[in-house]
Amino acid sequence: MIMKRIRPLAQCYANYTPEDFIGWETLFNRQRPIFEQYASAAYQEALAGIGFNANEIPNFIHVNQLLQNKTGWQLVVVPEIVAVRDFFLLLAGRKFPATCWLRRFDELEYIEEPDMFHDVLGHVPLLINRDYADFMQAFGKMALQWIDAPERLELLGRLYWFTVEFGLIMEHGQTKIYGAGILSSPGESRHSMTEQPSKMPFEVQAILDTPFRTDVIQEQYFVIENLKQLMAILPEVQKIIGITQSAQNV
Repeated sequence: MIMKRIRPLAQCYANYTPEDFIGWETLFNRQRPIFEQYASAAYQEALAGIGFNANEIPNFIHVNQLLQNKTGWQLVVVPEIVAVRDFFLLLAGRKFPATCWLRRFDELEYIEEPDMFHDVLGHVPLLINRDYADFMQAFGKMALQWIDAPERLELLGRLYWFTVEFGLIMEHGQTKIYGAGILSSPGESRHSMTEQPSKMPFEVQAILDTPFRTDVIQEQYFVIENLKQLMAILPEVQKIIGITQSAQNV
């Protein structure tokens, strides 16, 4: 019988079991060669800077001290995926919601909902990168402008999906990974680097016009030139969404 999962509201480091540490070590070591081969230089530098490793589960107290010193961000423990409004409020305040529970051994290959491995190893390292950190906050503030317009939030969700979660970046003529959804999945990481999926130039309108599915390996990715580009495209996003909203109100 599978026991009901405990969803802590705060990280109590002493509560992690030997199985948790083995699970974290297994997942980290499985991803390490993928990081070294496919992850963007920006992510690899951030991972080294934040100090995550296979031997210890990240301690949020220490992580928050480092994030605060680097970019002013903080982790906030949540038991599960937070409501849309709460998520954007947190981003706007330079806070990132993260679970602190880890998947079981029978879930190492795949887990439907984000656990600590996805939230922390996938998302958090780049929060010490100033360009990425500023974009995340600006994105949260922009989303709050449209919080009561579901059709606009859907468009912003596509932008988030094809950047923060499943974004690729061009570095020295090679396509690399910076999206957390790819980096926390060995299967998605390898797939994204093959010739099979489409790798499209990063165009705002094309992204906003592209729906996505969360339950399958992606068949299309968008490639940015550098992390500064993320912040640079937000005025265009704002303009397109504003024009679309105005047209609907006519």
